[in-house]
Amino acid sequence: MNLNLSNAVHYHYDQFPPGPLNYGNMIDALLKATSALARYDQMLKNMHNSEILLAPLRNQEAVISSRMEGTISTMDEILRYEADHADDSENASNVRSEVIETILYQRALKAAQSALNDGYPISQSLIKGIHQRLLSFGRGATKSPGEFKTEQNYLADKSQRKILFVPVSPERLHEGLDTLFDYINNNQDPVLIKTALTHVEFESLHPFKDGNGRIGRMLITLMLWKSGIISAPHFYISGYFEDHKDEYIDTMRQVSAKGEWTQWCVFFLSAVESQAIRNLTIAENIRTLYEEMKQVFADTLSLKWSMNALDFVFSNPIFRNNRFTSNAGIPVPTAARFTRALLDNKIIHTLEEASGRRPALYSFEPLMNLLRV
Repeated sequence: MNLNLSNAVHYHYDQFPPGPLNYGNMIDALLKATSALARYDQMLKNMHNSEILLAPLRNQEAVISSRMEGTISTMDEILRYEADHADDSENASNVRSEVIETILYQRALKAAQSALNDGYPISQSLIKGIHQRLLSFGRGATKSPGEFKTEQNYLADKSQRKILFVPVSPERLHEGLDTLFDYINNNQDPVLIKTALTHVEFESLHPFKDGNGRIGRMLITLMLWKSGIISAPHFYISGYFEDHKDEYIDTMRQVSAKGEWTQWCVFFLSAVESQAIRNLTIAENIRTLYEEMKQVFADTLSLKWSMNALDFVFSNPIFRNNRFTSNAGIPVPTAARFTRALLDNKIIHTLEEASGRRPALYSFEPLMNLLRV
């Protein structure tokens, strides 16, 4: 396909990091974003088991961020896949490639969070490792996983047959990456401003053949968590970017076209504020459901094992019976009785009946109803 370059915006050579920003124009947005994020983080700190309760948000982010790149899957598909392939095997028959690509995003993000938790810095080697995992299977496997680009790439509107943006040239890429990661690790800008500028610069460099948008959005979560501005790695912003996709793309382009760094920061800060409020609502709904279900499970199941069962279904809202009996830390005969009790009380629903040697598949619908996007 021949694409029109006539109105393309080109990368802003030698302009990053930018000169003094107009803080007067973004102080209101900065204060609002900081306040909203602080309220969200206070909720994280008050959760004694945020990984169990909020890990589903990672799946939600994987679905939305991948959808922005044209990979369409649903939360139900992702969790059905996890129910059968928790052993990290991607090569599954009868599974759409889009589902596996979204799973790879979720697992790449989780691996990156684990690496930072182990003390690794945000670095070029880290993002290459994330990229290697992200594109390890499916359509991305032919797009040089884990390797920076060696040919010029473009951002295009294929429906209108025109190129929107020309990222940095391969010859200048390593120089640009060195500057970017020096900025990430050594600059003293406020964390939210640094994260905003890092995101737009990473997207403008577009260092990989494919997967740049997904990696760039992962970096937002990783930077906010690594800096300590959030206490757990559960802040995801793709929902806002998807809802305002045209503005998101155009505001980034204006950075290179007209040097509108401040305008971009205001947009980004508004995204953080809005998403923090949205995430807080979702997280509080999940926590409220968990507290309600504590009593329901205690009344339905043996008190000795009810918390094990509760934590299992919150971590695995779609599951096969064999995983419940093997992974919930409950004796097998007891787990089998629990499954029947949960079904009888309509706490879980049957998605697939047992067939031959294949165990039944169940859904914890109260949680799924909060997660579907």
